[in-house]
Amino acid sequence: MSEVLAIGEYQPWDETAFAEEFGAALLQDLAALTSMPESERNRVRVVAHKGHARFDGATMDLLPQLGLIANFGVGYDAIDVAAAQERNIAVTNTPDVLTDDVADLAAVMLVAQARQLVQGSDWVRSGNWGAQGPMPLNRTVRGRKVGIVGLGRIGHAIAQRLAAFGMEIHYHSRSEKETPGWRYHADPVALAEAADDLVVALVGGPETEGYVSAEVLKALGSDGLIVNISRGSTIDEDALLGALEKGTIRGAALDVFRNEPGIDPRFLALDNVLLQPHQGSATIETRQAMGRLQRENVAAFLAGEALKTRVA
Repeated sequence: MSEVLAIGEYQPWDETAFAEEFGAALLQDLAALTSMPESERNRVRVVAHKGHARFDGATMDLLPQLGLIANFGVGYDAIDVAAAQERNIAVTNTPDVLTDDVADLAAVMLVAQARQLVQGSDWVRSGNWGAQGPMPLNRTVRGRKVGIVGLGRIGHAIAQRLAAFGMEIHYHSRSEKETPGWRYHADPVALAEAADDLVVALVGGPETEGYVSAEVLKALGSDGLIVNISRGSTIDEDALLGALEKGTIRGAALDVFRNEPGIDPRFLALDNVLLQPHQGSATIETRQAMGRLQRENVAAFLAGEALKTRVA
């Protein structure tokens, strides 16, 4: 049995690389650990983790020699970091390599929802263009104020893209950042009051649970769009659904949800939402780069070297 376990639904190129580089064993999910013989679990020093299932202390205790959880993805809120630290288990993630693709999608989703691109495609395919003429007018983004909730790597990249579309950039973050003249707001309600549209680019986890609250949505107002490419947990989803159903905001473009992929069916009945299947980083190029960085962390740990992208 290998010292390395790769847990999750990996692409064939990652499975091959794990086998060739580390002789890693592959498991579909964390639940499969319980069916592994204890003698095999006791040899595991590294878990390469991909997925959103909760990796808690009890799961870590099934692997008494575990020293590293190498996460596939920039977000690692599924991992109980405090439990890992208590057990002297390092945690890494895969930042930077996915920033551009996620930022691209966020900007495209905002423009697509404002310009009604999906509805336009449907208008052509349904024959309405020929039968009824032009579809109703849509909206521009140029000149509007966009608020970025969370100005980390991804939030900053989103802001750059939207600035190129002629939008005025406002942001909220834990502290004021050095920016090219973008306006800082100390809390999310103040940001929403100042902005026409919002893009959520927060990290997930308990600290940002419901961060975009009913109060924030109310402050955004009936002409506002909201885009979320972070985690479904960062928005109060019940409040969001209520605002969309009542028209107290104009619309939303969402790549992430609570309980995905089994999302709340209320979303499916709405005509003012653009829905995506959590595909922010889902390009071949980025996913390959994420896998390489994950394996570089595994290799560094096994060699006793400094980890590439340690977060805990």
